[in-house]
Amino acid sequence: MNKVNFDKFDNSWYNPGSISRRILWYFFSQIFINTTFLWPMAIKRFILKMFGMKFGRKFVIKPSVNIKFPWFLEISDNVWIGEKVWIDNFVTVKIGNNCCISQGAFLLTGNHDYKKESFDLVPGKITIEDGVWIGARAVVCPGVTLKSHSVLTVGSITSKDLEEYGIYMGNPAVKIRNRIIEN
Repeated sequence: MNKVNFDKFDNSWYNPGSISRRILWYFFSQIFINTTFLWPMAIKRFILKMFGMKFGRKFVIKPSVNIKFPWFLEISDNVWIGEKVWIDNFVTVKIGNNCCISQGAFLLTGNHDYKKESFDLVPGKITIEDGVWIGARAVVCPGVTLKSHSVLTVGSITSKDLEEYGIYMGNPAVKIRNRIIEN
């Protein structure tokens, strides 16, 4: 039987940006974004924009948020990102209008090919359409699209796309009912 051999791992094809940009981001992130200090939103937005993040109006980001590479993050209007959210974006994450990413949620855009001896890096973008709510400590895996107004409940894990207006629960997340929004 074959075995994994990390000596054969090679992700030289992957380029997340210059080393100087990544180092600068690390320090700015630790000081202004991934910290418990309550910096004003205007300062956070300025820092994130300076590092290439695209975002719309009324974007709210709470303390202790970990964003791997802000230049791979696109956020629309009226988006809330809760405390201790981890956006592990090796590639693009797009978040639509009026979305809520609750405390401790984890958006994961990278995985490994466990079938290959070289354990290759396998990135996959995440798309979060308008009106989505990702519950506290929920996990979204690489390559997933959460369609319009879907809900991933607290602690749930999805590695598959979620249907419009579906409410999903569990590990793996399964649809438990439709979301009905009242006036």
